[in-house]
Amino acid sequence: MARTRFLPDSGLTARMTLVMFLLGGLFVALVVALMVAVRSPGLAMIVGVVGLGIAFFQWWTSDTMAMRAMRAREVSPQEAPELHGMIDRLCALADMPKPRVGVADMDIPNAFATGRSPDRAVVCVTTGILRRLDAEELEAVLAHELSHVAHRDVMVMTIASSAGIVAGMVTRGAQFGALSGGGRGRNDKNSGALLLVALVVSLVVYAISFFLTRLLSRYRELCADRAGAYLTMKPAKLASALQKITGEMASIPQRDLRTTSAMNAFFIAPAISGASLSTLTSTHPSLEQRLEQLARIQADLSRPGPGA
Repeated sequence: MARTRFLPDSGLTARMTLVMFLLGGLFVALVVALMVAVRSPGLAMIVGVVGLGIAFFQWWTSDTMAMRAMRAREVSPQEAPELHGMIDRLCALADMPKPRVGVADMDIPNAFATGRSPDRAVVCVTTGILRRLDAEELEAVLAHELSHVAHRDVMVMTIASSAGIVAGMVTRGAQFGALSGGGRGRNDKNSGALLLVALVVSLVVYAISFFLTRLLSRYRELCADRAGAYLTMKPAKLASALQKITGEMASIPQRDLRTTSAMNAFFIAPAISGASLSTLTSTHPSLEQRLEQLARIQADLSRPGPGA
């Protein structure tokens, strides 16, 4: 984590390190297993390098891709003075570099942070959230998003979410090798067995990366809620903002929610209409869990200090 005044979280650091270690080890094991199965080391290595190149490109351009996906644009202090003013104050309070500021012209009330590093980070809000939240609620949401930048969990989530894509590419390359060069000279039964191995390996890698990123995503949202609430000292305002955002999702057309579903893991609240079950597949903790944590923080902050 970058050195800021945001509340540090050793649990988040440990989880991010573990996820990156496991996904890295999983990818190496995948390439080695497919080399053995397909018996075409050159092909497996080429596809592996290409897959890593695509993952690197996704990480390097993550801020640009996310902004394009949300049809967002970067705004200057002259264009959005109040929004910039809030972020200026929060960054000074947190003692962190100011990220770029973006606005997405859509009715969905939401916000997200993205970027490969604090120097390339951007905090983006939708026009829908600007219309629905008051100044203190919006400030609480921005503190939440800035904590993602300070903790660098946006970068880890971007890399981790690429693991399934890379695994799929490597496996498809292995399937091609089994059907063509790698499988030449073998009977159809052996080629079919190799394809089955490639499919099973692909499913296992995708499933593990899927659940690892979901587990990390839920924890990082609780961590950002906690860090942002302690920075502003107004957990009740973040609780109010979360309730408004979640409640307003029901009024958004389903087709609009579907267009932003790929960004759910990066939103402050998932773009889902209605209550969602708290399962292993969810990108966010339940609203009840988040509100309970904020209520505990509010009680902690209201408790008289020593000598009071």
